[in-house]
Amino acid sequence: MIEDVLPYLAAFLAPLVVTLLATPVVRELNRRLGMVDKPDPRRINKVPIPRGGGVALVFGVLVPYLAFHLVTGRPWIQGLSDPQAYALSALAVAIALLGFADDRFSLPPKAKLLGQVVVAVLVWAWAGLGFRVLWPALPVGLDCLLTVFWIVGAVNAFNLIDGLDGLASGLALIAVVGMAGALFFMRNPQATLFYFALAGGLLGFLRYNYHPASVFLGDAGSMFLGFTVSTLPLASQVPNSFLVSVGVPLLAMGVPIFDTALAILRRSVRHLLARRLPGTDAKAGEVMTADADHLHHRILRAAGLNQRKAAWILYVCAASLVVTGLVAMLLKSHAAGLWLAALAVSAVVIFKDAKIELFDAGSLLNAVAHASDRQSRRRFAVLSVPFYVFFDLFALVAVFLVCAWALRMPLDLHAIRAHLSVRVFSTFAFLVFFRAYRTAWSRALPSNYVRLFLACAFGSVAGSVFVYYWPSLSIFQLKAMTLAYAVVAFTALLVLRAFRGLVRDVFYAVDCSRLVARKDVSRILVYGAGLRYQAFRRELVRTTAANDRIIVGLLDDNVYLKGRYIGGIRVCGTINDAPSVVNALNVDAVVVACRVSDDWLKVVREILRPTGVKLTLFSVSETPV
Repeated sequence: MIEDVLPYLAAFLAPLVVTLLATPVVRELNRRLGMVDKPDPRRINKVPIPRGGGVALVFGVLVPYLAFHLVTGRPWIQGLSDPQAYALSALAVAIALLGFADDRFSLPPKAKLLGQVVVAVLVWAWAGLGFRVLWPALPVGLDCLLTVFWIVGAVNAFNLIDGLDGLASGLALIAVVGMAGALFFMRNPQATLFYFALAGGLLGFLRYNYHPASVFLGDAGSMFLGFTVSTLPLASQVPNSFLVSVGVPLLAMGVPIFDTALAILRRSVRHLLARRLPGTDAKAGEVMTADADHLHHRILRAAGLNQRKAAWILYVCAASLVVTGLVAMLLKSHAAGLWLAALAVSAVVIFKDAKIELFDAGSLLNAVAHASDRQSRRRFAVLSVPFYVFFDLFALVAVFLVCAWALRMPLDLHAIRAHLSVRVFSTFAFLVFFRAYRTAWSRALPSNYVRLFLACAFGSVAGSVFVYYWPSLSIFQLKAMTLAYAVVAFTALLVLRAFRGLVRDVFYAVDCSRLVARKDVSRILVYGAGLRYQAFRRELVRTTAANDRIIVGLLDDNVYLKGRYIGGIRVCGTINDAPSVVNALNVDAVVVACRVSDDWLKVVREILRPTGVKLTLFSVSETPV
């Protein structure tokens, strides 16, 4: 047993000791070279700290493991020939040197990206690694592109997430442990020796990199980690095992990948927004321009600027993803269900933590939809009709398939050609007849929705008449299909037409969650919860990008509304309760959004006089001119 454990122990302890000894030396050398991160508005450190400490990690992992390899004669990496392993190690050093050059000379982002792509291509061409073991039928060109995308994505993911003391190195340690565990589950422990070496080096470096850090990884270390964590699974691929080859590594890198995806989305949207809004610095929105809205920045702000607490929150997230992947391997027959559950949880987390990106996207859509020039407005109006036509046809086909599956109708090729095409065409024809594509749905009235329902109902009935004599359908199936298709099709088309308003309300809710924490925002109380309030709220929604007011409560003289919510806003009482509500909600202004006489307006003014808040009247009225 000792002989079995000793190689793994040696592979782990040697890099641990060497990294512990090498890191202070590299730290001092980098300090003398002037490679120091000085405090600035974007950085978190409060004192100058040397960067580029990842050189010690590279040396501490590769040199002891090379000695271990030569002494024991064990393969450098199980499944790779020695030339392949040496080529991979040389490329790992190359990516670390590229990062060190950036730490020392601040390379242009495009030059750094080009270097990463070249190294990734060499991994495929020289080291002979790719996804061909997992997917033998993958075309050569696609295999190369997928390999480059995988490696460059991981390198930049760890590079971008390296913003807190010990974060990137801690996440890499969790990823390495998870991937080694996957290989153990596959009864391939020999392939984990290099994982043990990397884990030892990371643990040794964390001694100096954990908060309060005395040295930073720098690009040399973060790029080396991203490269290693992404290429090791390629070297130890298992045929016909997605979880081991891609699944667990993907989950192990989940936090950095999620942060990178959000960064690309956020910066792309801001770049497009900067091009549309005059007076905005376009460089502030470029994809390669750094910002302070990464995942670790947000969690750090939420954690009260406590770096250790923020780092541990992300450690727990990464560990949870790794455990999900390992459990999925154990529950092979239920792996798909577990992946779907993990995907659902991830979607909730993304929606919860993507408020900044959602707000920026809402600002961009608002700028496009309300473009001041006539040509942009005409283009937007013209494109809306084909948009509705395309999505209506797609929805009608999807509704038919869902209804047919639910009613267990035969879905052979001939049935789909005849039954589907007839029903979809007849419904679409009635949509045209009832002028569904000549209606401005953003200003639709109830009668427009009645016409939409009639179009779906008549279309479904007409389709049933045409296929009445279809031999494989029973009368029950035909009647059930007629009713189900009419109802479900109307629901689907209604959702499509309400989507614009729904998105607008979602962005308004996101805007409110962003504004509520700001101290320079005016908190308003609205008196009146009827149609004028809806018009007032609509005006606020339309001006989301420039909004500096937030509705915190409602007043209405209908006593039965007290305590209820209208549009997500609570009715706090009647106008007589205004003084106490103003004090309780810290209100800055009251807006009257209901029809009042001059005498009653005087009464309202007298009630609010002791509070000292500003009083305004929102009026929607017809005036002779």
